[in-house]
Amino acid sequence: MNAKVDAFLSKAEKWQDEFGKLRAILLDGPLAEELKWGVPCYAFEGRNVVLMHGFKEYCALLFFKGALLKDPEGILVVQSEHTQATRQIRFTDGAGIDAMASVLKAYVREAIEVEKAGLKVALKKTGEFEMPAEFREKLDALPELKTAFEALTPGRQRAYLLHFSGAKQSKTRTSRVEKCVPRILDGKGLDDE
Repeated sequence: MNAKVDAFLSKAEKWQDEFGKLRAILLDGPLAEELKWGVPCYAFEGRNVVLMHGFKEYCALLFFKGALLKDPEGILVVQSEHTQATRQIRFTDGAGIDAMASVLKAYVREAIEVEKAGLKVALKKTGEFEMPAEFREKLDALPELKTAFEALTPGRQRAYLLHFSGAKQSKTRTSRVEKCVPRILDGKGLDDE
């Protein structure tokens, strides 16, 4: 048990009982417990396997390579349309966790086996993401912008493409592109300081 996770759990305003139950399941094996990204994270030999986090309507276990799990119970959830690797199992009460304890342990064991085997999720390449016409036009008009965009890491490129294409209206996409041009030219990602 990790003292930072103890502190996290003691301060949890919601899902405290549920987190305790999930923690007991996760620690019933070879996983090391840490606090990462402000939430309890469980790793096998230094590789992240699963974390637990809470939301307004539910708490969840998030499997980092959940897309590789077999999911015989059909309980893994894809959080959003752009999620590639991770999958969640969601809970709304402790009774649901108690009822699924053996199933959850089996999913955790399988996730550990995925890590042991060194399996990787085949992620979409940046070029496979939609490039909105408004951004393509700006890249064509400003060669220095194209050069700066191509110099960004693939993750930063994807974040911009998802941000731009997330707008339904052309004028909103254009506005987003205009606001981001200086950041891209400065070599910064969407969320960089």
